[in-house]
Amino acid sequence: MTAAAAALAAAALLLTGCSASPGSAATSGSATSNATGDATSSKPLIVFAAASLQGSFDALAKSFQKSNREYPVAPIRYDGSQALATQIVNGTDVDVIAFADQKSLEPVTKAGLAGKSTIFATNTLRIAVPPGNPKGIRDLSDLTRPGLKVVICAPQVPCGTASQTLLENAGVQLTPASQETNVTSVVTRVENDEADAGLVYATDIAASDGKLDGITPAGADKVVNSYPIAVANKAPSSKAAHAFVSFVLSSAGQRILSQYGFGKP
Repeated sequence: MTAAAAALAAAALLLTGCSASPGSAATSGSATSNATGDATSSKPLIVFAAASLQGSFDALAKSFQKSNREYPVAPIRYDGSQALATQIVNGTDVDVIAFADQKSLEPVTKAGLAGKSTIFATNTLRIAVPPGNPKGIRDLSDLTRPGLKVVICAPQVPCGTASQTLLENAGVQLTPASQETNVTSVVTRVENDEADAGLVYATDIAASDGKLDGITPAGADKVVNSYPIAVANKAPSSKAAHAFVSFVLSSAGQRILSQYGFGKP
């Protein structure tokens, strides 16, 4: 009987040891689940930004990464604000939205894809000309000279809306050689001698590294673009998105924007 009892006790211990294995697996599974959750939360931050923000936002993203290594930033998508808004409304994933005017953000907010936005910077227009201003352009009225090739942004995008307002305020009727879908295209055409002049932002002149000269037209200070920034309502990396927006609005972020020629909100 004593030998039988010992055998039964040994069997019970063996069964207990076996039953502990599923428990360990469950614990391991829980850790895997948590690791997956961490991986999900550290997906690269997706930022959509107006073309005029390219230099400044590349610098902002680089500085943000240094102090927030847990939030990787994907290459920022730059384009005209209207084009970016269309992509967002059509279902493209995005975390942070930074546009060149409030009107461009309206389709996104009306679709319920972004909530409250905050103005983080301002910008004004300049007449961009090749270095040395070979055509001797002094103001908006000079842009109507016969034979002069002038390019501006299309009226649907913020730089185009601002250009139309500036010209109307000055009583200047301009027939441009082309209307571009974003301000970067206007900059490129003037830099490549495909146009004699173009209407761009002050920040584009500052970022041209001497490839453009800028002329401040009369009334430019009356036509100010205010740049809004918002977190998408369905941001895949919501925590990172809020951290990035906070950085843009911080004194450090504002210093970077100022270095690229942006005005205060």
